Formats: sequence, structure tokens, C-alpha cells
Amino acid sequence: ITSSKFLNFRPLAHGLESVATLLTSVEETPEPIPTVIKGNIPSWINGSFLRNGPGKFEFGESRFNHWFDGMALMHRFHICDGQVTYSSRFLRSDSYVQNLEKNRIVVSEFGTLAMPDPCKNIFAQFFSRFQIPKATDNAGVNFVKYKGDFYVSTETNYMRKIDPQSLETKEKVDWTKYIAVNAATAHPHYDREGATYNLGNSYGRQGYFYNIIHVPRGEGGTDGADLNGAKILCSIPAASSRKPSYYHSFALSENYVIFIEQPIKLDLLKFMLYRVLGKGFHEVMSWEPQLETVFHVVDRRTGQLSKTRYYTNAMFTLHQINAYEDNGYLIMDMCCGEDGSVIGNFTLENLKAAGEEMDKFYSSLCTILPWRYVLPLEVKEEEPNDQNLINLPNTTATAMKTTTGVFCTHENLYNHDLLEYGGLEFPQINYTHYNARPYRYFYACGFGHVFGDSLLKMDLEGKKLKVWRHPGLFPSEPVFVPAPDAKDEDDGVVMSVVVTPRERKSSFLLVLDAKTFTELGRAEVPVDIPFGTHGLFNEMG
Repeated sequence: ITSSKFLNFRPLAHGLESVATLLTSVEETPEPIPTVIKGNIPSWINGSFLRNGPGKFEFGESRFNHWFDGMALMHRFHICDGQVTYSSRFLRSDSYVQNLEKNRIVVSEFGTLAMPDPCKNIFAQFFSRFQIPKATDNAGVNFVKYKGDFYVSTETNYMRKIDPQSLETKEKVDWTKYIAVNAATAHPHYDREGATYNLGNSYGRQGYFYNIIHVPRGEGGTDGADLNGAKILCSIPAASSRKPSYYHSFALSENYVIFIEQPIKLDLLKFMLYRVLGKGFHEVMSWEPQLETVFHVVDRRTGQLSKTRYYTNAMFTLHQINAYEDNGYLIMDMCCGEDGSVIGNFTLENLKAAGEEMDKFYSSLCTILPWRYVLPLEVKEEEPNDQNLINLPNTTATAMKTTTGVFCTHENLYNHDLLEYGGLEFPQINYTHYNARPYRYFYACGFGHVFGDSLLKMDLEGKKLKVWRHPGLFPSEPVFVPAPDAKDEDDGVVMSVVVTPRERKSSFLLVLDAKTFTELGRAEVPVDIPFGTHGLFNEMG
């Protein structure tokens, strides 16, 4: 066994506990309630930790199939003077309101196809299967910011503006009214000038395109949604217009936007017919490991696409860690896996498995690990083929010129001890001060279970881990908040919402010292909180 392959084996699962209770519908808590503080929440923290994720999994007799399909439930932990209050609200999306009115699922989601209205006659039911369903506005993936205003987002063309204090649902925003894209990710990037970048797609007679979106800075606080001035910076044609790639996020450095075209493919013909076939959206996606993964590098000021084709073997990535430039090289760190079929597997049936079935399901998932790719930005025509173009110290990543471009191999950003924690996902950094810049630390969830069951701090100098892990506790994506007088990159705290299937109404907000990775305090919440997706910290002035 080669050492790189050996580094991909995690311990076999045995006796994993059921997490079914973390996937059941809960009630909202619209008015803020106090929490019980254990330990000490630093008094300098002043703001709201906002989280998003699914919180309702059925209407009447009809149930959602996939974890991503649950109705968006927004959470707010408001922190001031060492005290914490908690509130939550369901997003009043059109999907939620219509499902509630009919008391059944009437809007299709990622893995759930809405069935025809049983009150229609048989012909109307039959023909309704031939209508392409409208995109959902169930924006349950993330909280995002444009021009200083807060929105919740999923991966369709719709977002919803949100009041970050009350969590009230404001207006529905349709990207297609501003620019020619059919959808945008829930993982935008922000630059130091206040502009926002995102990635969307479009398709028409000319084919299928991936579009880099730029939204200028703004002051926020307007009554309505304001995406005015949004523009497409660059359109990248898909390698195959009939089978474009699925993407969840992208990378941003000081001067470049990087789109990763990976071999998770969306079959557009099946997509057009998926109601007729009676399939969920996730079933028209396929993992095609015979294909390459291509890195498209775009100058973020001119919108110019690099003429160099950078590529690597089939791999998939959902979340990037960071990207930066160093002496003519572009360095990209991301969470990667070798089997992209994983996305469709997160059905509620699989996630609610117990006993041997749960062990079997977890063992079938590929391990997600941090990898580094290094791309030489200047590739001269006279460079010989099949020689490593990387002259940076301290990296084992390679880049070789070939007849079809520059072939890249990654460096593993971990040592063998990471595998004891099942690999990692949901990476976060000190984004405010170190995004798109050289950095040393990142934070993530370890995945010794189907959901994160530990918090990890990775020190890239020596690839050393610090770990917070307690049996039966499942922490959310860790968010770093810098201390006001920070001198070091890791001066601050890491926040995570911790849930457990072992006891009802025993969730808590965890606050760790980011430097030592030890617990400072927790705020215990007397309500049930389901496992969530992403969020951010909204600092108050």
C-alpha cells in the first residue's frame, strides 16, 4: 500500500449511536429566551451567532426524503455582556406557506418530488407531471450578506432577505431579475473593499455556462433588497453542455476567483424529465470518476479566464478552506473526497438508520480530507513537459506541464491522527483577517459519525491537531470570532452549537478559546435544536 493511500483509511465503524432524534421536526422559539451559562462567556463578544438548517421534515402525511429538503429554521444566539439569549423562526418561504396551507408537500425539493394534487382529475394529474417544477425558495443552507443586508440562501435562483434581529422573513429575491443566471451558491466570498463574489449558472441556445458574479459594496439598511449593480464578471463554458458539473462553492484569492469543475454531473435531459420519471433532483446527478477535475482561474479585476488549463484526477469538493498567492503560485486548500456519489446518500432513511445499518451506511461514505493544490500562475511555452513546475519550499504538491495543460497532484494537509476522527468537513478560518492571505490555522468538524462528532483545530505548521470531543455530543460548523485586541491569527473564540440524541432539550452554544482549544463557557438552551448546516457571526457595533 502506498503511503498516500494508507492515509485514506479511517477506523471501521462499530456501534455508532442513532441520531434519528436530531432529524425530527421541532417547534420554533420566536421570542428570545434566556439560557443557562456554565463557565464564562467573554464579555467582549457582542453580537449574534446566526445559524440555518432544516427544522421540519413533514406536512400531514407526506414526508421529505432528503436531509437537505427540511424546511429552513433560522437560529439566533444573541451574546452581550457574558449573557446569551436564544430565538428561532421558520423561514416563511412560499414553499413553507404553501405546504402548510395544503397540509402536504406541494413544492419539490432537492430529494423530494411533490406529488400531483389528489383533488385533480386523473388527466390533470397525469399532465402535471410534464410541467418543469418551479424552483424552491426554501433557503435552508446559509446566512449570507450583500451590501450590508442579511439573506438566507440555498442553491436556487431565490434568496430571502432577513431581519437579523427578529429573524423575520422579508422579501423574496430572484437573481434572474438582476443578472442572467438561473441559480447561485449559498457560499459567497467577501473582499476587503466590501464587494461580494458568487458563482451562478445559465443555460440557453449557446450552451451551459458557469458565471462568476460580482455584487458591489453597499451600506445596507434599505427597506427592499438591493442587488443593483450586480454583474457577471466571467462566463465559463461547461465541458459538456448536456452534463454540466454540480458545484457548492468556489475559491477566492487576492487576485483570482477559482471555479472547480468536478465530475459530479447533472444530466439535463433527465432533469427536464424528472417529474415524468418520478425521481428526486438528487437522482439526476451522477459521479463520473473517469473524468478529470478542472480548475478554472479567473482574474477577479479584469474577468479574464486564464488560458492555462489546470486539471487533476477525479475528486470532489463541497467546501474550500482558503486560497492565496505566494511568489507566482496560487495555493488552494480544500476539503476533498474521492467519491462524489456521497451527496445523494444523505437521505433521511439512511441518516435515521440504527445499529448495524448505521455502521454500514457510515462505512459506505468516503472520508473527506484537507488537500492542497499549488498552481503555477506563469507557465511558459518553452517549459518541458512532465517536469514539476513548483519551486516552493514546504509543499509536496506538484504541477506538470502536459500536452493538454498543467496536471496537478495534491499535498495532504494532515497527519495520520486525523483519520482517528474520521476526516473533516465544514472548515472555517479567521476569515476577516486571513481570507485570501497566507494563514496558519483552520477549524472544522471531525466526522467519526454521519454528522460531525468533534471539533478540530489544524495548525498547518507541522499539521498538528487540537481536538474537542465528547461521546454523544454533535457540534456544528465552528465559527471563529477574532478578539478586539488580537495580535495572533488565533486570538479569539470558536463558537459551535452542540446537540445530542441522548437527552431532549439539552442543546448548548459552546465557546472555545481558539488558541488553546479549551472550553471557556457554554449557554444551555432548554429547547430541541436539530442538526444544522451553516451560519455566521453578526458583530454589533
